[in-house]
Amino acid sequence: MSLPAFTTQAELFSTAGLSGCLFGPTDRYRLFALKIYPVLAQARSQLEACYCVDNGRVALEPVLLLGVSLLQYLEAIPDRQAVELLRYHAGWNFALNRQLGDEVFHPTTLVNFRQRLLDNNLSTIGFETVLEALIAAGLVARQSRQRLDSTQMFGRVSRMSRLDCVRESLRLALKELAAALEPDARPVFWGGLWERYVESQTDYRASSEALVRKLAESGSDAWQLLEWLREPTRSALAQRSPARLLARVFAEQFEIQAGTAVLTAREKVVGAVTGTTTVSVEKEPSLTVQSEAGPTQDQILADNQPLPAMTKDLAVSPAPTATTSNGAGSVTGRPPEDPTRGQAEVSGAVIRPKDNKELASDRVQNPHDPDATYAVKGEGEKKKEHVGYKVQVAETVSETVLAPGEPTGNFICGIVTHAARESDEEGSLKMAIEQQDMGMDKPPVQYVDAAYISTQELMKAAAEGRELIGPAPGAVSKSDGRFCSDHFNVMVGQRQAICPAGQENSQCSRLEERTTGKISYRFEWSSSACGICPLRQPCMKTDQKHRTLVVGEHHTILQERRREQKTEPFKQRMKHRNAIEGTQSELVRAHGLRRARYRGLPKTKLQNYFIGAACNIKRWLRCAAWELKNGLTAILGPVTAS
Repeated sequence: MSLPAFTTQAELFSTAGLSGCLFGPTDRYRLFALKIYPVLAQARSQLEACYCVDNGRVALEPVLLLGVSLLQYLEAIPDRQAVELLRYHAGWNFALNRQLGDEVFHPTTLVNFRQRLLDNNLSTIGFETVLEALIAAGLVARQSRQRLDSTQMFGRVSRMSRLDCVRESLRLALKELAAALEPDARPVFWGGLWERYVESQTDYRASSEALVRKLAESGSDAWQLLEWLREPTRSALAQRSPARLLARVFAEQFEIQAGTAVLTAREKVVGAVTGTTTVSVEKEPSLTVQSEAGPTQDQILADNQPLPAMTKDLAVSPAPTATTSNGAGSVTGRPPEDPTRGQAEVSGAVIRPKDNKELASDRVQNPHDPDATYAVKGEGEKKKEHVGYKVQVAETVSETVLAPGEPTGNFICGIVTHAARESDEEGSLKMAIEQQDMGMDKPPVQYVDAAYISTQELMKAAAEGRELIGPAPGAVSKSDGRFCSDHFNVMVGQRQAICPAGQENSQCSRLEERTTGKISYRFEWSSSACGICPLRQPCMKTDQKHRTLVVGEHHTILQERRREQKTEPFKQRMKHRNAIEGTQSELVRAHGLRRARYRGLPKTKLQNYFIGAACNIKRWLRCAAWELKNGLTAILGPVTAS
């Protein structure tokens, strides 16, 4: 698809011939046309890589599509409404170098444009182009003070129960294979699977035991289909995305047990497998199809990766089984009267659903968006659960005192979208990498909350000559109210610790874990000193002879931060962090950051880059309007912005 001829000639002021009376000097559409559109035009050389230069029909102008995308996120509207505004909105046409009445395009063109950006690794082009323009304008420095915080983002699809997730994965795989397989090439058990998972739905009025059995049945059916796909002649089918996704879901939700294992243990059904209940079973010897870190979607769906092995050589004797007809073949399972429920047996191997405690946090919650993972924040009444993503937002910090009504001079200098299950420290690391790729330097001062503070991060910042300003997590208090490590003055380097009563330790031991290499120090006080101590009761249990205290290798650094954060100067500095909460609220309420518009992490990243760019454009235009207004006020007296 070739590109049209491009011009930057100023047709801007000919929109309906009314530019002078419709758009005043401080109107945001006029400012967009003057400041933003020329910046977008400079990115055309990068956008050309998305198109074929000398083949196919003439494409729509990519600078126009980039401008429409930014405007639609600026006003938080969907594709169809954006095209409608482009049809009749004078301001939009004025801002994008168009005239009212110019031909518009179908809304799916914006979908195809976003896909082109993804295919050519240009997801950041809108955000990065605007950020570079802000740097060139002197509004953002490549190295500046920053504040950083994260917020949750809900996925496009809802969270499914375990049973629904497995059944839907099977349905998607069967529908994909049905289009590729001739009827005579399908396995003998195809008809039964098609009837159960494509033509039928789960009856949730069924009993808890029935739902548990259905989960086990779906596991055995998935295992049977995957084993059929593992034949060398069907390798091409096994590489299709739905088949690979089914393999991932099976590995995450089930384990394979030997047929000769002890199978007489009864389940205690706590409830149905509907996402809110659990099923506990007696532990049995098993072969678990699971890795320490589950494969990512990109890994499990990569075309050049083999289908994960679902079975291992099992030297077992078949357990007593019963054969049940399914209309197109037979599936081996346990007799209905067998007391062991919640598991199914296929070819001498027992397929058992994993206990809820065995499930990984990165497992697929919905096969329509495998990237959306589960996360929980807080405890008790403050507990918040969601399935989706986590977004890190970095913003510049200016210490300039603003005049009444003056817009903020702080701008978003980084926005990172990652898995919801990942910690804020991992997100901070990804933010540093992103900013480095965009030509930004590490901030000399960074304001964060306690989720980003640890001894390792404080040491790393100190070694790099940076300040990491944030409250350290408090010491874990004893459940019975006894003194914790915060009540002691610990100097690890000198192997010295002073208790709340002023007594110095009598002994210090260095401890190192063989498996992890983690180093800690144990301080002990003498029995004679603790026996007559007036603070013995709030310090020790009645049956203790003397007090001991175990702290980490770098506890002194953490202790210094905990003391510093109680001082008034530190509290004043921490006020610079508070504004990031308002920025996140602005991104959520004005630009739709809370909910993903699209499915999949790559498209969600693209959405958030557009949101960050739109927020920066809005702030830039407000600053420009403020400067113009004040300039006009000084010359002409008070004016009202259009």
